[in-house]
Amino acid sequence: MTVSLDLVRELAPYQDQPAQLPAAANGKVGMLRLGFERRGDRTILRDLYRQSPLLVQRALYWDEEMPGLPCVMILTTSGGVLQGDRLSMDVDLGPEAQAHLVTQSATKIQEMDANYGTQQQNITLADDAYLEFLPEPVIPFRRSRFVSHTRVRLPTSATLLYAEVLQPGRKYYRDGELFAYDLFSSQLRAERPDGRGLFVEKFVISPGQFPVDRIAMMDRFHVFGNVMLLTDTDRAARVYERTATPVWDEQTPLASAVSRLPNDAGLVFKVLGQETEPVRAAVRAFCTAAREEVVGCTFPPAFSWR
Repeated sequence: MTVSLDLVRELAPYQDQPAQLPAAANGKVGMLRLGFERRGDRTILRDLYRQSPLLVQRALYWDEEMPGLPCVMILTTSGGVLQGDRLSMDVDLGPEAQAHLVTQSATKIQEMDANYGTQQQNITLADDAYLEFLPEPVIPFRRSRFVSHTRVRLPTSATLLYAEVLQPGRKYYRDGELFAYDLFSSQLRAERPDGRGLFVEKFVISPGQFPVDRIAMMDRFHVFGNVMLLTDTDRAARVYERTATPVWDEQTPLASAVSRLPNDAGLVFKVLGQETEPVRAAVRAFCTAAREEVVGCTFPPAFSWR
């Protein structure tokens, strides 16, 4: 199923064309196709197609806890998402395949004076497949406009661990750039292989129209973390038992909680913080609990640059 993101309602004010390359011109349509297949005691990247500005080089096996897990880094040749970019990615895991996807660095939604950028992701998992999609944070620059749609199709025996961390902008750039972007819209739709819908989650942030620094929204928090664990009910119950206690830390400050998704689809974990690293640590802790309960392995220790 392909959705025309140009028809998304919130994009109506941003239909002007850039003065440079038009939207969706050559070099602005990035495509990525990743197909994973189980071979013996490991999973291989069987199918790879890439079109700039999206790039993947090869699968690496650096996870000591899961030596048969291919770790794939998604790169961009343009330094971020530019106005007029149209990006799409298809990820397909065969039966019992496992994979770990990350991005090279934070995704920077560059400043825009015309049009917008879009991203469409289609993720398909077969029986007993396991995918971790844990990109680095997203940083929407001043006046940027970005819409992302993700569609997930998986059976009850498969598991998807999908995370996103949204920063408020270039917080420490010059005098600070808090919630200065025009539009950030993100939607995730999940369904079974027969097309039966499980849930749709969508949030649209337009700080210029509806300020987000108020009670019942972001309030005093700046960074938002959102994790979806789509898995069967038994695994979800075990993860919920370990992570169900809400967190309210005034000192950090940090707030987090986990909830059950509709139709026994799994769990959703949300966390708010003023700085990125505490939010990332909370996301990692939840993902660690999820991996341990689903596959019986933990994450390697976080790498310290100090």
